[in-house]
Amino acid sequence: MDSLYGTGVALITPFNDDFSVDLAGLQAVVEHTIKGGIDYLVVLGTTAETVTLTTIEKQLVIDTVIRTNAGRLPLVLGVGGNNTALVVEELQAIDLSEFVAILSVSPYYNKPTQEGIYQHFKAISKVSPKPIIVYNVPGRTGSNMMPETTIRLANDFKNIVAIKEACGNMLQIKEILDLKPTNFLVISGDDATALPTVLAGGAGVISVIGQGLPKKFSKMITLGIDQKIGEAYEIHHQLEDGMNLIFEEGNPAGIKAIFEILGICKAQVRLPLVKASAALTAKLAAFGKDLHQVSA
Repeated sequence: MDSLYGTGVALITPFNDDFSVDLAGLQAVVEHTIKGGIDYLVVLGTTAETVTLTTIEKQLVIDTVIRTNAGRLPLVLGVGGNNTALVVEELQAIDLSEFVAILSVSPYYNKPTQEGIYQHFKAISKVSPKPIIVYNVPGRTGSNMMPETTIRLANDFKNIVAIKEACGNMLQIKEILDLKPTNFLVISGDDATALPTVLAGGAGVISVIGQGLPKKFSKMITLGIDQKIGEAYEIHHQLEDGMNLIFEEGNPAGIKAIFEILGICKAQVRLPLVKASAALTAKLAAFGKDLHQVSA
């Protein structure tokens, strides 16, 4: 799937000071990413604080992104959860006509076995009308989808076309790259491992910091895909502090602080998350100032 190469971003959901969804802010974020050279947009991923949104709010977010994007970039929709039956039901009910694929996280909290993870995605594969990117993020789910399970899914189901791999372990990522079917894509789910993954043969990244700094980050990934290693790592080193800082107090508090610094939307998040502290915001502002000086 050519539409899943390069830099995708997991869009935030901006909130107003009263914690209502800021649709104007969301439009501004989408425009910022598109103008910055991002390749595709992921709607209602983890970074969107999807678990705190109502069904009506989710549809508002979907409709706003579709309308603002206006067909310019491919769209991916997050559809996942830890209740397999509910995910299957949602996939059968939702309108996916505007999306090129779905992103579906490995079940969280339940801590299923590898067979349980396999059966979960098998059930989703049977009903999904769109290609599926499976998402492994052990730091959030409490379980690690092992390479053998990923490869088994890739070989058994034609509509499971990619993995967003956020294990943070390059040995695991390289094992998947070595064993995967030819057309199966390995997409980094960690900003810090995005460039190493691409250089090892990955298809790109679904990024958090990439939506705040789209020009720099997407250029780094493009250089990596082109195997221009020195130039790519030069940008990686410029962005490295920011990659670490935005996760210092949890995601998406850090990236939302960057958007507020940029004047694009407010830094509000919904409980149980809290907005970035003044100390972190100051460090992010200093990082942005240093980055601007490097770029000038």
